[in-house]
Amino acid sequence: MKNNTRMIRINDEIKKEVSEILRGELKDPRVGAMTSVIKVETTSDLKYCKLYVSVMGDDDQKQDVMQGLKNAAGFIRKTLAERINLRNTPELKFILDDSIEYSIKMSKLIDELNNK
Repeated sequence: MKNNTRMIRINDEIKKEVSEILRGELKDPRVGAMTSVIKVETTSDLKYCKLYVSVMGDDDQKQDVMQGLKNAAGFIRKTLAERINLRNTPELKFILDDSIEYSIKMSKLIDELNNK
């Protein structure tokens, strides 16, 4: 996919708005404060959007958050359509991203090795 400035701006705007929706308007108790939108990839025809989400917690909490996001995808899409003026509001797909948690784990391991 060619990343032109228009798609970069759309991805940034979707990331910003979905983050605000998750923090303020979503009432699902499964989606907590430790949920962050890391990256957004939208197709050039604006039909589909992959949202990479980071969740801090154990595996059960991650599964609960992902199920909550899947259930709330329609509400998030509707709210996103109200906030962003696009010809098509993309269908949202949430994908769990463990990169931040992995980097924290590796940082701790490096610190332990340096302290020995």
